[in-house]
Amino acid sequence: MKYSFIIPVYNRPDEIDELLESLTRQAFDDFEVIIVEDGSANPCREVCEKYHDKLTLKYFYKENSGPGQSRNYGAERASGDYLLILDSDVVLPENYLNAVNEELAANPCEAFGGADASHPSFTPVQKAISYSMTSFFTTGGIRGGKKKLDKFYPRSYNMGIKRNIYSHLGGFSKMRFGEDIDFSYRIVEAGCKCRLFPDAWVWHKRRTDLRKFFRQVYNSGIARINLEKRHPGTMKLVHTLPALFTIGVIGLVILSAVGRLLMHYDDPQRWLWLYIAPWLPVILFSILIFIDSSIRNRSMKIGAISVAAAFVQLMGYGFGFISAWWKRCVCGKDEFQAFEKTFYK
Repeated sequence: MKYSFIIPVYNRPDEIDELLESLTRQAFDDFEVIIVEDGSANPCREVCEKYHDKLTLKYFYKENSGPGQSRNYGAERASGDYLLILDSDVVLPENYLNAVNEELAANPCEAFGGADASHPSFTPVQKAISYSMTSFFTTGGIRGGKKKLDKFYPRSYNMGIKRNIYSHLGGFSKMRFGEDIDFSYRIVEAGCKCRLFPDAWVWHKRRTDLRKFFRQVYNSGIARINLEKRHPGTMKLVHTLPALFTIGVIGLVILSAVGRLLMHYDDPQRWLWLYIAPWLPVILFSILIFIDSSIRNRSMKIGAISVAAAFVQLMGYGFGFISAWWKRCVCGKDEFQAFEKTFYK
């Protein structure tokens, strides 16, 4: 067996159905699928049973321990030479495995990964969230599949690694969020060759509403500080920009409020500029996002939702980053003390 797909799932049977269906359409068929149910109240066992005659599929149910430990559980039961780690909310194009196989044949490596994209069938909110996570104006395009960075660190929604390397490094840590980046850092630090496979991309649904999206990016902001503590020197300027954006937006709102207060107690014409001017950068940024997303998605509706998604993404991450910085760097708490309720229940 050449490839083993490792897919942890938590209360997402419908998504697993779509993912498994896409796996049945792969042109390359030397693979197995390992589904690890991470203590779900709404399990996907019946969904998996539909595909036992179409795929080499193994289903396991275990107590909840988070995605990283569930991947380790699946990896211990895998037989493929390469482990392909996927999140349960992705769908694969038919040529995915062919692209992986061709890249490995042309230029072998120990670990690899690919980009993600939005599918035409996704909801407007999902497309807007996908835009906010891949746009140059929100993330610098670092998740859009471009060969821009000096090193490539694959993410768990689309990651591949040799099984013996996975075992040697001990798999994923007990971090409940950011565990995939932590693993990627350890892969590179071990001297392994890690590459981007540009044609091995996936459709990624991400979150289905902005409230869940906020929680996701808030946790990502927390994870960034934890990752810097585990891997000093890995934090880059781009990682701090959402926090600076958040502080900037709050500062502009406060300035506008001061202007409004002064208009109430003094000559309104004198302080009108202080009330209006702070909103201009926010409005200009919103217009930029609206135009760019509307063009890329060919939809003004998605463009409008993308404005909200961009602010949720940047400020959600920013608030998480600031919270973690205060608890870890100022108060001196360790990772488990600071975020026990969030990550280590």
